[in-house]
Amino acid sequence: MKTCLVVDDSKVIRKVARHILETLDFEVREAGDGREALDSCLTAVPDVVLLDWNMPVMSGMDFLRALTASDIVNKPKVVFCTTENGMAYIRAAIEAGADEYVMKPFDRETLESKLQIVGVA
Repeated sequence: MKTCLVVDDSKVIRKVARHILETLDFEVREAGDGREALDSCLTAVPDVVLLDWNMPVMSGMDFLRALTASDIVNKPKVVFCTTENGMAYIRAAIEAGADEYVMKPFDRETLESKLQIVGVA
């Protein structure tokens, strides 16, 4: 079974994402900020990370940079999931190592297609 770490400071977004991912046969873990997410990845590397941009403690971009710099050998795919929709944000995320980008609010079809693009669905 594929694994996904949903990283968002909103419990509602995590719950919605969990529901969609579980219908796609993913095992889901959650983190409320980038620091929790990094600790979670260092403990058990997921296949994919669904990552929010704006969070307290450690932002999505800071998490992505830390993940890239970490000693994790088989790094997870990273799909940014955010309300930030400017081309500069998307470009920055991709340049920092994100594999794909999805806008909030998202639905099952959109998320499934992004997961297929990165090769985990």
